[in-house]
Amino acid sequence: MAADLLHILRSIGLDEKESALYLAGLSIGSAPASAYAKATKLNRITAYNTLEGLARRGLLTVVRKVRAKWYQPVPPEHLAIEARKNADALQRVLPELRSLQGQDRRRPVIRFFEGWEGVRRVYEDTLMAKSELLNFANSAAVRHFWPDYDEEYVAERVRRRIRLRGIAPDDEAGRTVHGEDRKRLREIRLVPSKDFDFQNEINIYDHKVAICTFGGGLSTSSFGSADHVFGVIIESVEVAETQKQIFEMAWRYAKSL
Repeated sequence: MAADLLHILRSIGLDEKESALYLAGLSIGSAPASAYAKATKLNRITAYNTLEGLARRGLLTVVRKVRAKWYQPVPPEHLAIEARKNADALQRVLPELRSLQGQDRRRPVIRFFEGWEGVRRVYEDTLMAKSELLNFANSAAVRHFWPDYDEEYVAERVRRRIRLRGIAPDDEAGRTVHGEDRKRLREIRLVPSKDFDFQNEINIYDHKVAICTFGGGLSTSSFGSADHVFGVIIESVEVAETQKQIFEMAWRYAKSL
């Protein structure tokens, strides 16, 4: 178990000595460098220098005693927050990093996600969008599988100030969702449900196209089981741009209705 924890801590940016000292601190609590050195079998100077580095990074708190400094690790939840910040920062600069590649190396990236937990990961990716979301959706489908969708996903999208323009079937669920557009930071246009039976949801944003498929038709009783849903994220500037143009064409048609 300890080896697994060391590996995870190293994966979020701590080296071997830093990881060992942080884990030791969770056990011994507030203590001088000598206690950390003894717990990790590092020499005292190495332990002290490494602890000071962790303190500068905000991963340890320091209390000055009469003869020494005492160190204590921040709660593990802080590491999770820092890891998410790093992941979010990387997502934001991915387009810029990808633009540095030669044209012949800018190949599409396709990721497949299976089952309901996989689909949740697709939705989480859309929350990294720097642009507005362009959306084709069956308003009832996702809420069938995710009853707290509005309170969790939509509320988080609004909190991040990500706007959405969507096209949805004109049915009871579509009209209910449409009625909340203003407070949900979105604009939805409805199209005849008898002509447009969307069986999957498409989100277009940045350089990505995310597709989640639910199976079945407009009736919630005909949706597939949570085990059979899946999602796909296509990362491609060319594919995303074409899909944006298709959406804009459909958007104008929906307005004419």
